[in-house]
Amino acid sequence: MPEGPELHLASCFVNETCKGLVFGGCVEKSSVSRNPEVPFESSAYHISALARGKELRLTLSPLPGAQPPQKPLSLVFRFGMSGSFQLAPADALPPHAHLRFYTAPPAPRLALCFVDIRRFGHWDPGGEWQPGRGPCVLLEYERFRDNVLRNLSNKAFDRPICEALLDQRFFNGIGNYLRAEILYRLKIPPFEKARTVLEALQQSRLGDPGPLAPKGGRSRKKKPRETQPGAGDTEEDHPLSGKPISRTRRARKHPPKSIAQQSEGTSLQRNQETPTAPKKGKRRGRPETAGGPASPALPKGGRRPRKSKADT
Repeated sequence: MPEGPELHLASCFVNETCKGLVFGGCVEKSSVSRNPEVPFESSAYHISALARGKELRLTLSPLPGAQPPQKPLSLVFRFGMSGSFQLAPADALPPHAHLRFYTAPPAPRLALCFVDIRRFGHWDPGGEWQPGRGPCVLLEYERFRDNVLRNLSNKAFDRPICEALLDQRFFNGIGNYLRAEILYRLKIPPFEKARTVLEALQQSRLGDPGPLAPKGGRSRKKKPRETQPGAGDTEEDHPLSGKPISRTRRARKHPPKSIAQQSEGTSLQRNQETPTAPKKGKRRGRPETAGGPASPALPKGGRRPRKSKADT
């Protein structure tokens, strides 16, 4: 669906292509359109456009001396799902051109067409902006910002920010794809309360909004620092590579030696290779070795033997 930026580009297109063109005659409407007729006829007039949010105003201004005498007429367009403007030759109109403005002779006749394939678009000959819509986000930024911050107590801001952004009273011109793009780029949780997100703007300066993400929003978890030297670290903790080794990594690399290991050397290794059977009457589990400290504990995930009657 065309939103604020698309209607702004459409107004730029009309102003650029129609600059210097003189239109004349009646305004034609297709027979299948349910929109109202445009009661305007002039031998010479100019066309200009202005966009505001999700609306576009087309102004037909008669030139001096044009017949019949006619006051300027404004049409307000809402594009619906597929509305757009195209300039085409009068004898090769595009399909679904539901409103047509023809240039005056003798130059080759052209037609400015409002094309709407799905016919959801609408125009209003009254020329008034739809009541209840807020200031334009693109062309009236200061008024738009002030309108939002002055009304933060409104119930509309009790809803999630993804719903509040669609309220045209405060965010005129923002639709589905724009709200998704805004929240994604600013990393704002879409279901965060709108008031919680926007209250941060009240403390910031105009033009420097600062971070919009709420304090309670999602944040990236910082990876724990594996290397953080303590007060008791020695020179062994800092090798020549310059990367300190944590206490945990150092303990795995150089496990502390027991008193028996220091005195007997490799006796523990010999004892681990030839373990003896556990004595009768004692609880099974960690078997004792003859002449050395206890063997390593049962590995994780291992199954312990069942208790026998003699153990109870």
